[in-house]
Amino acid sequence: MKIFCLGGAGNICREAVLDLVEYSDFTTITIGDFNEEEGRKLVTALNDPRVDFVKVNVRDHAATVEQMRGYDIVMDGTTITLNGLSTACIAEAGCHGINLNGFGEEDASDEVFRRNGKTCVPGFGMTPGVTQMMAMHAANQLDEIDEIRVSHGAFRPIAFSKSIAETTTYEYDPDLPGRVVYENGAFIQVAPFARPREIQLPAPYGLTTQYIIPHAETKTLAQALAHKNVKLIEVRGTWPTKNMQLVRAMYDWGFMRNDKIMVNGAEVGILDCIAQYLYNSKEGKETELYGYSLHVEVTGKKEGRSFMHTLTHTHPASDGSVPGWEKLRAYTRNVGIPMAIAAWQLANGAVKKSGVITPEEAFDPAVIFRELARREIYVHEEVKPL
Repeated sequence: MKIFCLGGAGNICREAVLDLVEYSDFTTITIGDFNEEEGRKLVTALNDPRVDFVKVNVRDHAATVEQMRGYDIVMDGTTITLNGLSTACIAEAGCHGINLNGFGEEDASDEVFRRNGKTCVPGFGMTPGVTQMMAMHAANQLDEIDEIRVSHGAFRPIAFSKSIAETTTYEYDPDLPGRVVYENGAFIQVAPFARPREIQLPAPYGLTTQYIIPHAETKTLAQALAHKNVKLIEVRGTWPTKNMQLVRAMYDWGFMRNDKIMVNGAEVGILDCIAQYLYNSKEGKETELYGYSLHVEVTGKKEGRSFMHTLTHTHPASDGSVPGWEKLRAYTRNVGIPMAIAAWQLANGAVKKSGVITPEEAFDPAVIFRELARREIYVHEEVKPL
């Protein structure tokens, strides 16, 4: 089998590529990236005869489709703004597809995937992705669902890559229609920094204040658990404290609107200027604590009794005590590894439905948890009667 790793030279997707080299039986692992220098460096570093490189520009639709033809699956590590373009290429090329973001741009290609008998699973990293598996694992043990609260802490620099800087500005866009909660059968739009809640994350992260964010879990879990009468779904997130302080200040001062200003005779967005500074600054590329932490809370009834299932996850420390998990890699591996696991599952026929489908429809939580544990990423569950 052959896999095409689009954006494979990026900080996160390269971790998925490394996982495929270590754990999968793909006969060809192609890194497709616009950055030829970084792509070829990665091929050299991996030193595996299955790995090769091609330069790709997803804005050239016809050329990209031809480059993808003949591959069983495309693992898409491109940014949010490119996912619509990249997914259209994957669908027309007749490949399965999977990506990290899942913000809905993929839906336009559903008919093409169905026509080709292929499957696309948008949004499978740590969150969205593993979070849905955690919620479904708990929900499958209950007859009815009252509330689902998905929370996560992403402990990484605010702009270690351009795609991460883009995610930050996207999630706190004041006018973003996708920032919603699901409540009593309806999706309700909320403003940035809505519904603060204190979440106790496993050590070393501790107590964090988290806010509603625009993530796929709100809609996909509502769809998957409609038959269990779910009443409330909220998805929250946080970044390191300094990151949150900066984003809050930019929101309060109107910078998140990205109003146009004149700089040396050129019109630019104020937020674009800040993002460019952060991407090129020491402060934008460093943080004190690295890693990822999930916290999923599901309450509901089993045989007439009420229970709360709380699921968390842990991973090797970022302090250098575990080789391969140092500093930023404790974050990037957490995101990239689940996508690699899901790509291997999809390519091997574990998913029977065609078209654009949700993680909940695609994967068995127990299988995903078992594969994560092989990589020293562990899911923990606590069940309490209410």
